[in-house]
Amino acid sequence: MTRDDATGVVGYYVHHVGSGHRHRAEVLAARLRRDGIGVTGLSSLPRPDGWEGDWVRLPRDDDGDPRDVSAHGHLHWAPVLHDGTRSRAAALSTWLETARPDLLVVDVSVEVLLLARLHGIPAVGVVLPGRRDDRAHLLGFGVAEALVGFWPRAARDMTPGLPDDLRERLVPVGALSRHPVRTEPVHAAAAAGRTVALLLGSGGHDVTADDVRLAQAATPDWRWHVLGADRSTWVADPSAVLAGADVVVTHAGQNALAETAAARRPAVLLPQHRPHDEQQTTGTVLADGWPAVVRPAWPAADEWAGVLDRAADLDPRGWAEWCDGRAADRFADVVLQTRARLVDRTAR
Repeated sequence: MTRDDATGVVGYYVHHVGSGHRHRAEVLAARLRRDGIGVTGLSSLPRPDGWEGDWVRLPRDDDGDPRDVSAHGHLHWAPVLHDGTRSRAAALSTWLETARPDLLVVDVSVEVLLLARLHGIPAVGVVLPGRRDDRAHLLGFGVAEALVGFWPRAARDMTPGLPDDLRERLVPVGALSRHPVRTEPVHAAAAAGRTVALLLGSGGHDVTADDVRLAQAATPDWRWHVLGADRSTWVADPSAVLAGADVVVTHAGQNALAETAAARRPAVLLPQHRPHDEQQTTGTVLADGWPAVVRPAWPAADEWAGVLDRAADLDPRGWAEWCDGRAADRFADVVLQTRARLVDRTAR
């Protein structure tokens, strides 16, 4: 899609690890279509089902034998003498020249933020939770026109160590769920016993089948619905299961949290190891007054009954501030306002 095909063109770079980046792209694209703005996806992921705009499939830059990826600590991932790295940058450059977008949303990549700016294309950078004060992050965030985070303003210290000038430019828009917020959560029938939904992420986890089996055996008064433990239990849309559960057990990834909060269910959170302490930081924040029991590791079998009982006693209405159903509009506002400001500036 070029400028002549719509009122404007926006690109969205989608990181290939985890599902949250793609989900955010899909939600923003649908929202911007209402304003006549086409969104082109750029990713090494395949084109999602239902994506209505263009999709540029990028070569992988993490296959083979990537070497010297950090450019002496200035970047996160730019392997030297790697065919995929060169081809990927060339594909992005070709699209930037051909489509001439008004703006590129980068979710997430320091290198793509820099590449866009070197082409004179302004970018909105998605900021993930965690400690993002290393040289590479500061460089990438520093060249972005705007920064956006998917947590509410009430969530404090989601980016510890981020300098004040970048923190002031970061707009927290709230958690972005693919599914509508439930104002009246569905509860499991009392006669059927209480239920727990175990939601594990596509980005990897350290929960084993034995861990789950022992927890189930130790909680005979609870019925477990296991989602995403492996390919056989993965479901694309867990919303119905989450809404019907008395407690959701999940990691501290942004997508899982958004969907748990949208379903208004109390949670047991098990932050997983991720770069830059992403999930550990989120867990620390959510342990302070949000409707979640946060545990640093999978509880022992004999602890599970007490952990689930504690979570079930929490008031899930506390998630209303985390995910109020309006994050997509706020995200679109950041993009639209940034685009409008830049168009006005160049028109003078």
